[in-house]
Amino acid sequence: MEEIDRAIVVALTADGRLSYTDLAERVGLSVSAVHQRVRRLEQRGVIKGYGARVSYDALELPMTAFVAIRPFDPSQPDDAPDRLAHLPEIDSCYSVAGEDFYLLLVRVAGPADLERLLQEIRTAANVTTRTTVVLSTPYENRPPRLTRPDGGAVDRRSTPVS
Repeated sequence: MEEIDRAIVVALTADGRLSYTDLAERVGLSVSAVHQRVRRLEQRGVIKGYGARVSYDALELPMTAFVAIRPFDPSQPDDAPDRLAHLPEIDSCYSVAGEDFYLLLVRVAGPADLERLLQEIRTAANVTTRTTVVLSTPYENRPPRLTRPDGGAVDRRSTPVS
């Protein structure tokens, strides 16, 4: 990936609502050139979409937890993600190495909702669970640290490239 494309990706991950004009100014290209590059990055799957970062507290989902799951019988089909896809409290599902098979990021209103969700997870996927409740989140969803071909880092603030 070219350095200018990296700068575009860094700028858009920091602020996905940047206008093409503002993005062009940040990376030092014309508006039409930036528009073409963004479209190509989308077509190549580098940029998969755009979304809003929300306050889960404001949505009355202040409790975040990680739930590690492991099947009771590892010889059974590995279909836990499919069996759990209907549960809206599961924000993310990661396939992981180690003792557990998957790690789920869940967001709920409180302990009673977490307890109910854990029971639903166990029943739906026939798994054991191990839960870690998040106490605070110093940061999340940070823009990626992209490196230039020469090994240097592309500035997260997306300053113009020279």
